[in-house]
Amino acid sequence: MSEFAGQTRLRNAATPVVHESYSFACMRCGHGWEQSYEIEHHTDGEGQEFVLYVADGEVVPSPLSRPTCHNCDGHVVRIMRAGQVSSVRDAEHALGERHHWHLADLLHPFQRGVS
Repeated sequence: MSEFAGQTRLRNAATPVVHESYSFACMRCGHGWEQSYEIEHHTDGEGQEFVLYVADGEVVPSPLSRPTCHNCDGHVVRIMRAGQVSSVRDAEHALGERHHWHLADLLHPFQRGVS
């Protein structure tokens, strides 16, 4: 039996499933992206609980443990609430801007004003 088939069998036995979404920004290259996850709670044969993170139908590592940039493979990634990346892209689209957005655009809401 393949490893994939074993994961499929485990996934069918999951209870409960929680849906979470996050925004990510790479602090190395400035790339931003969003991802939704199904977080499946399982109990193994010895009664130990564990979770599987599923993104786009595939089991993936926890996005909270060591996220990896999809652009540069860097691991210095800021995790934010869902919608941060799309709100920056939507604002640029509404303004008719066609340039590449920057990391500072994502981090602006988190910066403190200087008096």
